[in-house]
Amino acid sequence: MPAVEEVRPGVWSIPVAFPGNPLRYTLGYLLRSDQGAVFVDPGWDSDAGWQQLVEGLRIAGIQPSELTGIAVSHYHPDHLGMAARLKAASGAWLGLGEHEGLYRDDAGSAAELLAGDRSKLSEWGVPADRLPEVCLTAEILAKSRQSGEPDLRFADGEQLPVPGLSMRALATPGHTPGHLCFLDEANSLLLTGDHILPRITPHISLESFGAANPLADYYASLDRVDLPGGLEVLPGHEYRFRGLAERIAQIKAHTDQRSAEVRQVVSGQSPHTVWDVAQVLTWSRGWDSLRGYTLRLALAETASHLVYLESLGYPVGIPGLTVD
Repeated sequence: MPAVEEVRPGVWSIPVAFPGNPLRYTLGYLLRSDQGAVFVDPGWDSDAGWQQLVEGLRIAGIQPSELTGIAVSHYHPDHLGMAARLKAASGAWLGLGEHEGLYRDDAGSAAELLAGDRSKLSEWGVPADRLPEVCLTAEILAKSRQSGEPDLRFADGEQLPVPGLSMRALATPGHTPGHLCFLDEANSLLLTGDHILPRITPHISLESFGAANPLADYYASLDRVDLPGGLEVLPGHEYRFRGLAERIAQIKAHTDQRSAEVRQVVSGQSPHTVWDVAQVLTWSRGWDSLRGYTLRLALAETASHLVYLESLGYPVGIPGLTVD
């Protein structure tokens, strides 16, 4: 775990443990002025994480009850999970992007979502005996909904309502449909959530009830944050860094290479399902090592590239690529 750190006067980086995941922690950020304070991405909900968060706020000279708002880049539980507990302790508003909430209540009942997810993965060619390990579960769905509907929905370019701060939401769909970055113009900081990370490439999935072409959305969102002015990047994982334009170029190049590999498989092997394509792609630890959630991610990533290729005019002939 990195240390709690004051990045700029009034801007603090506070890590919260992400148990059971190679990323190890989520970096949350406190931004405060004399008139208000907002916390961005409070992290995975656990008792240990709560203690880390409260201690980090104490080091920064603030108590949870003094928070004005809680802003979350996207709905994944390693970013949103602690929001309900922090909101209960502070009374602060909770804000997400206007298009965020893949599994929120108005998306349908739990039974409908779970059945639709299983049907989609079956259509992707997942063998019947592997479906239980990759399908959504009621527990996962409940965790994604535990914070409830946010108090505020931020539109692209909207200023966060925190007196004394100049902080703007930037819509950056791709990793999720309503992902946000936050631009702190006064301090030349860009808080990127999972949109841009310093070392790894964010996962872009085609998900049931999600965006129709998430990879195309992601490319456009990379251009959206390719901003001048030598911004320092405060990501949701790993470490802060400079060189935003260079990192964006690296991510685009990596993603282009992956799409080229998928296209080569489609043109050379005539696969019939997403599973057929995914199992012959290059994976860092090999296809046979993929189990459970990592297998699901691999399939969803493959599907996102297939949809993207179709949008560029390369017919792939794979079923199940439309979003419900």
